[in-house]
Amino acid sequence: MTSSFSNLMLAEPLARAVAEMGYETMTPIQEQAIPVVLSGQDVMGAAQTGTGKTAAFSLPLLQRMLKHENASTSPARHPVRALVLLPTRELADQVAQQIKLYAKYTNLRSTVVFGGIDMKPQTLELKKGVEVLVATPGRLLDHIEAKNAVLNQVEYVVLDEADRMLDIGFLPDLQRILSYLPKQRTTLLFSATFSPEIKRLAGSYLQNPVTIEVARPNETASTVEQHIYSVADDDKRRALRQIVRQRGITQAFVFVNSKLGCARLARSLERDGLRTSALHGDKSQDERLKSLAAFKAGEVDLLVCTDVAARGLDIKDVPAVFNFDIPFNAEDYVHRIGRTGRAGASGLAVSFASGGNDARLVADIEKLIKKKIELEPVEFEEDRPRGRINDGRRHWREEGEAGDARDVLDQPRERREADGRRGSGGRPHRAPAAPRDPFFDKPYEPGQPDATPAWEAAAKSTTPGRGISSNIKSKRKVPALFKSAEPS
Repeated sequence: MTSSFSNLMLAEPLARAVAEMGYETMTPIQEQAIPVVLSGQDVMGAAQTGTGKTAAFSLPLLQRMLKHENASTSPARHPVRALVLLPTRELADQVAQQIKLYAKYTNLRSTVVFGGIDMKPQTLELKKGVEVLVATPGRLLDHIEAKNAVLNQVEYVVLDEADRMLDIGFLPDLQRILSYLPKQRTTLLFSATFSPEIKRLAGSYLQNPVTIEVARPNETASTVEQHIYSVADDDKRRALRQIVRQRGITQAFVFVNSKLGCARLARSLERDGLRTSALHGDKSQDERLKSLAAFKAGEVDLLVCTDVAARGLDIKDVPAVFNFDIPFNAEDYVHRIGRTGRAGASGLAVSFASGGNDARLVADIEKLIKKKIELEPVEFEEDRPRGRINDGRRHWREEGEAGDARDVLDQPRERREADGRRGSGGRPHRAPAAPRDPFFDKPYEPGQPDATPAWEAAAKSTTPGRGISSNIKSKRKVPALFKSAEPS
């Protein structure tokens, strides 16, 4: 089997695009998968993240679709023939960009549809006709129901990051989409991880698939240096800053488990003087794409993100990944640290475990990757004594250390209360006494419930008696909001 793209016998337009992108030697997954896909067989491929799975399915599919290539402007001459489904918007956009580069010298059209942005521009692209459609499941169903996407001529289906695609959250949408496709088709599943349950589930969608595993399932890249430090929750940010400074790290992913924690950590690191951006599901798609673009351009040092960025994002030369929170799912650990050490480069993966529940999560990771993980202590650099002062903006900062401000709201309640009781040197902290209002020092005096209001008493004193019976009660007077106009 060949290991060079030049010996792959690709069509001239594809070979020219591949050479222009600097591809020379195939990765193991490409070397084994491309010939199988070219032969038209179903494939279940497992490989480490960052090993070139996108090219492994895109190039052979484009090669097979060249027989349908035409320069016609009629949408009917450009039906959807290949459907690529992915779990996240960022990954869908990335794969679509790669396919456009591969097909730039052909007449094959491609587009991408995902949620979070207006459907109208996507609808216009679909109406023009495309051969390759890259999509996330939810938005694709929107277009199917709106009659914008017709899938009755699809010949190839690709499920990238298949373990997540077949997870319980995506399975109903996936089943609906597959019901719109022809029965006779080629189906390809690619992912970094496959559990036995996922394999059984995937088997129902494939016909006599060829299983390709170029590395032991769930194995992490050998080029990634992994460390898991035992750190208290309150010291994680300090440990992160110290490692970034000591190692001279210029760029890194910082993964957290929640959207709220992501936003808070990004804000705190920004105050520490680090160029930081946040990426999570509550941000608009435009904000997410801008954050990624800034990180790729080197305008951002730390990209603090949830697992929305853990799958498949290919950003070259990222030297480090930090797991600020241990992932709840052990397989997400493999995907997270796969953002560094890509394509044979070296990388650093640092995780912070704070004990308790984290011990169970670390044990799950050990079981998955089949490696013993030793928790390492963090030796903080000696800091000179200093007190904590309030800068008047709801921030606490270390005295004499500019830029190390901490938002009071970011700290546990017990620590905030302790800080309020204790000043520098452990002495009680006393805030200056506020002036007191004598009204609040007066004892409570109950009112007289039956007492006549002063305004009503005044009205009675000025109204002459009219000699009405004592058995007839007069209407109760109420204060008027507006004075009635005097008759002229």
